[in-house]
Amino acid sequence: MSFNTFGHMFRVTTFGESHGPALGCVVDGCPPRIPLTAADIQRYLDRRRPGQSRFTTQRREPDAVRILSGVFADPDTGVEVTTGTPIALVIDNVDQRSKDYAEIKDVYRPGHADFAYDIKYGLRDYRGGGRSSARETAARVAAGAVARKVVPGLTVRGALIQIGPHRIDRSRWNWDHVEASPFFSPDPEMDAVFAEFLDRVRKAGSSVGAVIEIVAEGVPPGLGAPVYGKLDAEIAGALMSINAVKGVEIGDGFAAAALTGEENADEMRMGNDGRPRFLSNHAGGILGGISTGQPIVARFAVKPTSSILSPRRTVDRYGNETEIVTKGRHDPCVGIRAVPVGEAMVACVIADHYLRHRAQIGEPATWPFRRQGN
Repeated sequence: MSFNTFGHMFRVTTFGESHGPALGCVVDGCPPRIPLTAADIQRYLDRRRPGQSRFTTQRREPDAVRILSGVFADPDTGVEVTTGTPIALVIDNVDQRSKDYAEIKDVYRPGHADFAYDIKYGLRDYRGGGRSSARETAARVAAGAVARKVVPGLTVRGALIQIGPHRIDRSRWNWDHVEASPFFSPDPEMDAVFAEFLDRVRKAGSSVGAVIEIVAEGVPPGLGAPVYGKLDAEIAGALMSINAVKGVEIGDGFAAAALTGEENADEMRMGNDGRPRFLSNHAGGILGGISTGQPIVARFAVKPTSSILSPRRTVDRYGNETEIVTKGRHDPCVGIRAVPVGEAMVACVIADHYLRHRAQIGEPATWPFRRQGN
């Protein structure tokens, strides 16, 4: 099965299945002499780890990461640093229940990739979805932890801004609350609303979707390339590659269609620091596919979890019509744990473009430019 690698200079290849012995990734292209320990990666994996509340799958996975290669003790400081060679990361699976899926090995779950995988490859790993499972995203989060270290001063944060029909109030946005919230919500007053709503959904054996917002700050201006290497296009592609994602927008996104040209234009003035200051950020920090130095803002929509307890009509792999009820342990809203995954994908794309920019351009241009003759 191909296409398990993304990135150009900062390249990530993930491997493993939901119910296999382990999953992981190989990160290639990371510069040398960057401090990196398993603890640096584990802090991000712990945010994505299942079974931390009643609102996520109760599969108990410690998601403990091991670094197999690509680091070595700095001879001067003794600190573990990257060597510039491939970094191999592995996470063992310890709480699989493959028997939960025995009854559906020949039946396609509506909304899942079962039929699509079977019709393409002629076989599928029915144990939790195999390679199509969101379990694969743990490896992405591990890679994202490495990516965050590549770009100096980069901060990538995410928050869940909508579950089902319930949206946060942006006037109450509080980044400090995100880590305390079981939903990664930036609105403290919405925790109780989300909890009551998801309890009803969970008890009904159903599921709902969500919207997640990712904000990257400290992104240098000039990353990205015109036409086919646009930074926003590759961020959109990376986010769209996450399981269950069905929509992505950058900046104001679809809301920009309702604005006038005057409203949408991000006017500029000179700041006191001698650098341009934007009066708004409708573009989400990217113009012409190239970063402006403003915060990069992206949102993505996650569909409802397809594994639900309500009987659904379907067919089996032999062409017979039937019904299916999906058993096992599933998230009533996969959007909750998608927050750290979205952060990781944005971090990986920015790290990749940072290295590509450095390779092509070298030292950035001195701005503002001088008029000829001065």
